[in-house]
Amino acid sequence: MASAARALWYASRGKVELRDETLDERRPADALVRMLYSGISRGTERLVFNGLMAAPERERMACPLQDGEFPFPVKYGYCAVGTVEDGPEALAGKTIFTLGPHQDRLLVPTDRVSAVEVPANVPARRAILAANMETALNAVWDSGAGPGDRIVVVGGGVVGLLVTYLVSKLPGADVTLVDLDPARRHFAELFGVRFSKPLDGPGDCDIAFHASATSAGLACALACCGDEATVVELSWFGDSDPAVPLGAGFHAKRLKLISSQVGMVSASRRPRWTYRRRLEKAVALLGDDRLDQLITGEVAFAGLPHELPRILTPGAPGLMTAVKY
Repeated sequence: MASAARALWYASRGKVELRDETLDERRPADALVRMLYSGISRGTERLVFNGLMAAPERERMACPLQDGEFPFPVKYGYCAVGTVEDGPEALAGKTIFTLGPHQDRLLVPTDRVSAVEVPANVPARRAILAANMETALNAVWDSGAGPGDRIVVVGGGVVGLLVTYLVSKLPGADVTLVDLDPARRHFAELFGVRFSKPLDGPGDCDIAFHASATSAGLACALACCGDEATVVELSWFGDSDPAVPLGAGFHAKRLKLISSQVGMVSASRRPRWTYRRRLEKAVALLGDDRLDQLITGEVAFAGLPHELPRILTPGAPGLMTAVKY
């Protein structure tokens, strides 16, 4: 029988609303999920909220369970954690993570969309970080970072902090987190790495990750590099046209600037790793209580239309916001 659900829709520029829906009849391969938490991905969802998803990228940036089309109206989101009420035997009763929108009940086609079990040592609320952890893991693979490297991470948002967390575990790595916000020093100390403001960053790193989504941040990442170092660009700029400072030492130092995007498994792992295997690993990597501190706010699902404009305001304080159902 069909089931009722409520979902958040981006209705028009700067306007969101909850809409009632009727789910399709469940197929044998579908999982009917009762949502526990979803996460608001501030960077991407801010672009969606403001109608700034660039036309050439709209198909690429569509989520697996998205309804509607960019710019509006569109149902968007990809950090969903819930309990399987009905579905394939292997998932029945399990807590799962899937790339789903903000919706209280969700039909997940497990033959087309990854739905991975959340391990017992990862609380459901923390599991909303899985999509961002998957992005961070892919970026570390793309970078080729290894033991003993000097590494800089520019931008202490959720993705930047998860990259910092991963590279801090490399034996002998010398890691510095660079951010304008002095409050981010707390996270550097939490993960046992150095903290620096942009003008004080090191100038001899082997690898720099840029995750601030600003031209100034990219300039900082390039300035932190030693000879023949690599800058890994994780920022998503939407339809903006950032300045890329290719003067100064860019050519003299023979620097490499590469993009990292989670839509494809890193080339170094692609022959062996599927999307599902990567997502399973990302969820498993969340088994550290310190990561709870990256979730700095919580709102009720029913209050999203009121709260989301505040959360997505540029410069709004905080990191990941959990939506509780």
